[in-house]
Amino acid sequence: MQKNVLITGAAKRIGAACARLLHSEGCNVFLHYRSSKAEAEALCAELNQIRPASAVLMQADLLNIAELEMLAIKACQAWGGIDILINNASAFYPTLFTEVTEAQWDELLGSNLKAPFFLAKFLSATLLDNQGCIINIVDIHAERGLKDYSVYSIAKAGLVAMTKVLAKELGPQVRVNAVAPGAILWPDADVSEVDKQAILQRVVLNKQGDASDIAKAVWFLIANADYMTGQVLTVDGGRTLNY
Repeated sequence: MQKNVLITGAAKRIGAACARLLHSEGCNVFLHYRSSKAEAEALCAELNQIRPASAVLMQADLLNIAELEMLAIKACQAWGGIDILINNASAFYPTLFTEVTEAQWDELLGSNLKAPFFLAKFLSATLLDNQGCIINIVDIHAERGLKDYSVYSIAKAGLVAMTKVLAKELGPQVRVNAVAPGAILWPDADVSEVDKQAILQRVVLNKQGDASDIAKAVWFLIANADYMTGQVLTVDGGRTLNY
């Protein structure tokens, strides 16, 4: 299936896993990154070595609306349009409620909610023309919130709401769905073994997931979910059963 896909935050982790899987299925991938230049360049070269001219790279600060719009323009120019938008880029860090700053609010809401909204807006014409789809990477904590991560949780809850309302705004031509990962990858910041085990003990399948699990869910929503829109697909090993 040759589709043109824009993936934000594509340099590593879940974004890179999605890029590799979709590319292996025949898609062209437009890889966005913010600061992970070396990883992004290596991924782009890897994919183009497999299939020349099938991957394009662009750096952009998604908090800058002008750069966000240019990202949409360049993605459309790469192969003549975009079929699939994957909103994966995300800032993630704790914010103690009594100490939250406006800058933290702007960064977390900007990367997790504002950027996906406006990127969908900027790409809406090409997505409508191509009867494409949008997939938002949300979080299992969007539903109930994660203590000490109030702003992040609010942002992801907003992204879930956005998934549902854009499904109405863009339907029937464009499907809009989301994937909610559970314990897939630990944050870049150190997480103690004690904390890891405490989290995994609440996972029904009793193991950590992998970025490929999310990529496979994304591919399902692209290729095999023609009658799904406005839905959140939870991939958490049963973690939310033990909230």
